[in-house]
Amino acid sequence: MYFVKTPEFISNLFPSLTWKIKTADPVIFLTFDDGPIPEVTPWVMDTLRQYNAKGTFFCVGENAVRYPELVTSLRQAGHTVGNHTFNHLNGWKTDNTEYFRNVRKASHALHTELFRPPYGRIKPSQAKFLNRHYRVVMWDILSGDFDPQISKEQCLKNVLTNTSPGSVIVFHDSLKAKDKLEYVLPRVLDYFSAKGYRFECLSESKVLAGKKSA
Repeated sequence: MYFVKTPEFISNLFPSLTWKIKTADPVIFLTFDDGPIPEVTPWVMDTLRQYNAKGTFFCVGENAVRYPELVTSLRQAGHTVGNHTFNHLNGWKTDNTEYFRNVRKASHALHTELFRPPYGRIKPSQAKFLNRHYRVVMWDILSGDFDPQISKEQCLKNVLTNTSPGSVIVFHDSLKAKDKLEYVLPRVLDYFSAKGYRFECLSESKVLAGKKSA
């Protein structure tokens, strides 16, 4: 079970983390977790390019090591790269020392100040420690593109009906999400472009400005 739109009571539990960017401007932040992989990430970059859109890619360290050229391509295209641990660890099930070492290992490969915990599962003690060294980014909207129990149409509806200025939206550039992503992403870009929205990548300064507020 998961929330499509992050309830305020959850963001209130972790006010030091970033859930949404505070702005009245028509701008949203598309994020992509679990890549980069050659089967999906280049397609995402090409689709974003068609709309002059930028995204933030929270990369699994082992994928970044396996496909360093994709990380380079992301940066050269003007996207932002974030840390998603080296082995996609579940913080709830991982000893803190092991978790921190894994994050640091990914950091050596990715060289970024942005971090997102896989599954959004992070202990308060982990969040407190990592927040000293990284800008921890959660989300406002979870598309559900990873969920085999929902249709691609429902996935699209999740995003279109819940997004507002400053929303941080989660997609996945992974094989598991590929079919839904290929349906949903162009339609999201079409819909919000027609409404005058911009699609920007997250930066350290934007994240600092967006503390709390889901």
